[in-house]
Parts: sequence; C-alpha cells; structure tokens
Amino acid sequence: MPHASMESPALRHDIVVIGGGAAGIAVTASLLKRRGDLDIAIVEPAEMHSYQPGWTMVGGGIFSPEATRRPMDAVIPRRATRYATHVERVDPEACEVALGDGRRLGYTRLVVAPGLVLDWGAIEGLEATLGQHGVTSNYRFDLAPYTWSLVQSLRRGRALFTQPPMPIKCAGAPQKAMYLSCDHWRRQGRLDDIEVRFCNAGAALFGVPDYVPALQRYIDGYGIEAGYGERLVAVDGPSRTARFVVGGEDGERIEERGFDMLHVVPPQRAPAFIAESSLANPGGWLDLTPETLRHTRYPAVFGLGDVSGTGNAKTAAAVRVQAPVVAENLIASLDDEPPTAAYSGYGSCPLTVECGRVVLAEFVYGGEVRQTFPRWLNDGTQPTRLAWWLKARQLPWLYWNLMLKGHEWLARPARRNASDR
Repeated sequence: MPHASMESPALRHDIVVIGGGAAGIAVTASLLKRRGDLDIAIVEPAEMHSYQPGWTMVGGGIFSPEATRRPMDAVIPRRATRYATHVERVDPEACEVALGDGRRLGYTRLVVAPGLVLDWGAIEGLEATLGQHGVTSNYRFDLAPYTWSLVQSLRRGRALFTQPPMPIKCAGAPQKAMYLSCDHWRRQGRLDDIEVRFCNAGAALFGVPDYVPALQRYIDGYGIEAGYGERLVAVDGPSRTARFVVGGEDGERIEERGFDMLHVVPPQRAPAFIAESSLANPGGWLDLTPETLRHTRYPAVFGLGDVSGTGNAKTAAAVRVQAPVVAENLIASLDDEPPTAAYSGYGSCPLTVECGRVVLAEFVYGGEVRQTFPRWLNDGTQPTRLAWWLKARQLPWLYWNLMLKGHEWLARPARRNASDR
C-alpha cells in the first residue's frame, strides 16, 4: 500500500521556509516586509524560540535562562502559516517538502534555514554524563545554568574547555565560556588554585589573525594553558576523565586528562535531510552561491544560517545580514529578474573576554576585518566597554524587536556588479 502522503496532493505555498530559528524567522519577516501578500509557510517543530547568543551570558551568571527564550508562536510573523513538525526530506526536482507527519508542501520558492545538528553522540560517553559529574556546555539551554553553578562552586582543581573541529556555530563561544569563568575566579581570588586548559582541535586561537593578539593577552593574563590539535573523543563522568586525540610531529596519540569541570562543545554537522540529499555540497552542507545565497543547482532554492556551506562564520550577526539578501534575491526571482543583492560574508563574534569588556570581532569572506563602527568609537581589535554594552544590553533587544520583525538595522544589502547578474 502506498504511503498516505503519496495519496493526497501537496499543500501549496508561494514560499516554504524550513526552520523557525533566527534565520527562518528573520527571512520570513523580511520577505513579508517587502511583499505582504506572499503565502509563506514555516516548518518548525520546537515550541520555544531561543536567543542562543545569550547562553554564554547565562553560563557566566549575567543573564537569566528565561530571558533567552520566548514561545515560538509569539515570534513567527502573524501572516505566516506554521507547520509544527519536522522535515523528512526535500525533493527539489518536484519542488516539494515531505513533513514528518506525512503531509507534503509544494512550493514556488524554498528557503532552507534549519540550523545545524549538535552531535553530542560523536563523543563517547558524553550524553550519559552531561549535566552531572562536572560536565557541562553552554551550547544547550538546560545546561548553561549548570555551567554557572560549576563556576561558582569550583575553588581549586582543573577546568578543561574544549573546541571541536570547524565548522561550528559561533566559533568564539568555546573560549567565551572560559574567559568569563576565569574572570569570576580571579575576582573571587581563586584563579591561582585552578588549572585552566583550552583544548582546541584547531591550529589557532581565532580564525581572523587581527584579533589574536588581544585574545592571547587574556590567555596569558589568566594563566590558561592553550593546546592545539587536541580533539575530545570520550568522557567518563564518574571518574572525571576526558580522552583526547592529540596531534604532533610524530602523528596522533591518545591522552587522558582528569578534570573537576569540563565545558564541552560538540562536533557539529548539517541535518541528515540536507547532508544526504542533492542539495548538499561534498562536505554535507547546503550548496549555495556565496554572494547571492541561491542554490548552485536549483534556482528555486535559497538558504541562509548555520546550514549554509558558504565560508562565513555561523553567527546570528551573519543571519542578520543574510536575511535581507535572500529576501531581495528571492523576490527578484519571482519577478523573473536577476539577483541584485550581494552578501559579503559578514559575520560578528563579540568575544566576552571579561565581565565588562568585549573584543568585537567583525569580518567578511577571506577573514578581512570589516568594522561597523569607526575606530575612534570602538577599536574592534581591542577589548572595550562599548562592545560589552552592545553585547549585554543592546543586541538582545535588537534581536527580539528589530531582526525578527524585519527591521534591517545596519543590514542594507550591497549591490551586485551589473556584469555578474
């Protein structure tokens, strides 16, 4: 007997948006701001929407967990239709999306913005011990408060902070957690009794060299031992032991390290319905043209956010700039016009190096520094109080009240060269 979804025709919409995170909501709001009569559907199973950049601040005792979440139906634009289920697969040839509840959605245009998958299971023993035995992560809403609890209670011992291989969302978040923890321990007079190690699977402290000197001063000032080419592969919570694969001149070796606190950032990958489809690039990520954010092979498909295979940082700041680019180019395609909006690869990472100071890293494709504010107001390569004020006070308000509602603050798209259209 054929599957039930094959017996009924697909429900049709002008645009189907996969994902109700920052990318999906922002692009829907931007589309409706430009053309209010569009019939847009959003596919999102979660009942709560999270301001994920705030979880670092929860783990540092600065934000309350509740301040980072709102009901999903409260942030989805009123003129959009929500399907509260997951995507099973996408058929770009038929222009259809198969849902987990058996329904099918036909589309004229598709926007792919489901985010990425935190692969906790890729680290042996991790899932069984998260939230206990000193093992935590600011990458989960329910664990960020445990991070702060551990930071407050640790008086001596060893604290390990890990960073997996790239790409990951908010590449600076692993060390943000470490800096805020060290700042608290220093203010409490405990830092000299705590051995802190940054176990980084990568080869550098940060991917944009201009920001490394300021960060290195904090590494040195806090007395952090930074290790590179160190990949976490297993955790034994009850014995408080972490196992790493460590690269060296003579090849890889296994090292086991004890800990009193372990902050873990898991490996990350694209959702299976993208990675295992014709929409993916060889690495499994959504295959987009970097400038227009249109799919390289399926002109009815656009994408943005963490699932994208473009070379930008996976941050909310990138989404803020991507959303109007996708909105303009998608509407142009509906009108049979060439795409005119260009995405520069802009991303931003407010690196919270201490309570009250942030290094506001801003950059575009190729690791080129691209500052929003004039240098006399905020030197982005140095820690400033202004950047902290933006991170702690202004950015959450801008997220909820501007970005998710289609108000494109400092996000006007650049224009493509006429010869490239």
